[in-house]
Amino acid sequence: MSERWLHIVGIGEDGIDGLTPATRAVLEAAEIIVGGDRHHQLSGNITARRVAWPSPFDALIDQLNGFRGKRVVVLATGDPLWFSVGARIGRAIPAQEITYHPQLSAFQLASARMGWSIADVETLTVHGRPVEQMIAFIQPDQRLLILTTGADTPGQIARFLTERGFGKSPMTVLANMGGDKEQRFDGIAESWAHEVPAFNTLAVDCIAAPDAALLPRVPGLADELFQHDGTMTKQEIRAVTLAKLMPMRGALLWDIGTGCGTVAVEWMRAARYARAIGLEPRADRRAMAAANALALGTPKLEIIAGEAPDALAGLDAPDAVFIGGGLSEATFDAAWAALRPLGRLVANAVTLESEAIMFALSRRHGGKLVKLSVNRAEPVGTMTGWRPLMPVAQWSLIKR
Repeated sequence: MSERWLHIVGIGEDGIDGLTPATRAVLEAAEIIVGGDRHHQLSGNITARRVAWPSPFDALIDQLNGFRGKRVVVLATGDPLWFSVGARIGRAIPAQEITYHPQLSAFQLASARMGWSIADVETLTVHGRPVEQMIAFIQPDQRLLILTTGADTPGQIARFLTERGFGKSPMTVLANMGGDKEQRFDGIAESWAHEVPAFNTLAVDCIAAPDAALLPRVPGLADELFQHDGTMTKQEIRAVTLAKLMPMRGALLWDIGTGCGTVAVEWMRAARYARAIGLEPRADRRAMAAANALALGTPKLEIIAGEAPDALAGLDAPDAVFIGGGLSEATFDAAWAALRPLGRLVANAVTLESEAIMFALSRRHGGKLVKLSVNRAEPVGTMTGWRPLMPVAQWSLIKR
C-alpha cells in the first residue's frame, strides 16, 4: 500500500484554532506547506517551508510530485473536496497517497447564517469560472448559494436576475465567515449597490415577477429565447431530440451542424457539468451560437469552425452525437467510430435526400426511425388555423 505522504487540510477564518488536534498536529509536523497568501496567514507561525500556488496553476501537480518523500500539506478553504483544489489533486494523484482533513465549507456556514436547509438549495461556484453559468439555475422560488469570483460578482448576478424578471430577489453577501471580521450585506437584486470584500459567498432567494422569463432546465425552451436566422431545431422537435440524446452529468455532445446552438445549449443546461462541442462552418451562425450560450447560461460551449467529417478528427470522444444538418455516410461513419460505448446518436432530416441516406444507414445499423410532425395554431384572417412546420425524420440509436 502506498504511503499517505500528502495531506490536504481545510482551514477556515478561525485559522489553526478551528482545526482538530489531530489535523493541527499534521500541520505542525509538515516540512512543506502549499497554499495561497490567505491560507499561509491563517495557519500561523508554523515552521515549515512555505510554497505559494504556482503560476500557471496547472503546474501544481508537477510541483507536488516533486515534493514526494517529504511531509507535505496543501491548505485549502473549508472542505477541500467541495468545489476546491482537493478534487483537482485527487484526479491526478492516487487516493491512497492522500489524506483529506475537511473543515466546514462556505456552503455549510452560509446555509447556517441564512437558516436554509442545504439539501434544498443549489450550490454553485463561479470562482475562476464564467459568471454566466449561474444563469441556468435562475428559477422561481429557487435558493442559490454561490462561491463568487470577486467583489464585482454579486453586482453581475444582480443584473442577470433583474434582466430576467427576478429583480425582487433578496441577495445576501457573506464574507470572512467564522472569523472575527465576518461581514454580512443584504439587499435586493434590482437595487444592489453594496461594495463587498473580494472573497465572499452569495446567497440568492429567487423571486419571480409575473412577467419573469421561465427558463426550465428540461429541454424545450421557446424558440424566441434564441438568436436565430430561421434555420434551427424548433422547440417541439428539440425537446424530442434531447430526450433521445439523454443528457447526463459530465457527458460530452458533438453537435454537428450546430447552427445557432439550440441543441448544444439545451444539452448543457439539462445536466450538471455536461459539455458540448458545436461544429458549424458559417461564421454568422457561430456568432449566434456564442451569444445564445452566454445568454442562457452555458458559456463553456465550445464552437468550432469547420465541416464534418474532416473537422471531427482529434476531438474528445463523445457520449452523444447530434447530426442536425449535412447527414452523410462519411459523417455518420466518423461519428459512430468515435462515439463511446453506450453513446447515443440522433440525426434529424427534412429533405428527401437526407432521408434516403438515413434509411440506408438504418438498414445496416438498426436503431429507430420516426417522422415528427408539428402544427402550430396561427391567425388565418380573423380566425385561427393550424400551420404545419416541415416534418422531420429522426433516426436514433445507441452504441452497444
